[in-house]
Amino acid sequence: QVQLAESGGGLVLPGGSLRLSCAASGSIASIIAMSWYRQTPGKQREVVASINISNDGITSYADAVKGRFTISRDSAIRTMYLQMNSLKPDDTAVYYCFLRTYSGGRLYTYWGQGTQVTVSS
Repeated sequence: QVQLAESGGGLVLPGGSLRLSCAASGSIASIIAMSWYRQTPGKQREVVASINISNDGITSYADAVKGRFTISRDSAIRTMYLQMNSLKPDDTAVYYCFLRTYSGGRLYTYWGQGTQVTVSS
């Protein structure tokens, strides 16, 4: 069973920085993609940043965070990161990590439990 555990959320002033971590544990098959999503009350969960492992690790970002957020991973310790700089109040949300894997001809998806990020003065 694969488990994802996020950490690093908290309260930060506008213009500040946070780094989120997502540690994966369990038996993980071939990883296709890793992503960070966020969700605010009453809104759909939206993708923030992704790494396409099956395509040379190409990264992509939502327009709202381009130039401010950076997604990365350390495959040796099975951890993914989201470095968030120049944070704005609109970045306030619960952030979730997401993993898509492939095994035996099937795709599998996994979610973390979420970590709260609050940007406020």
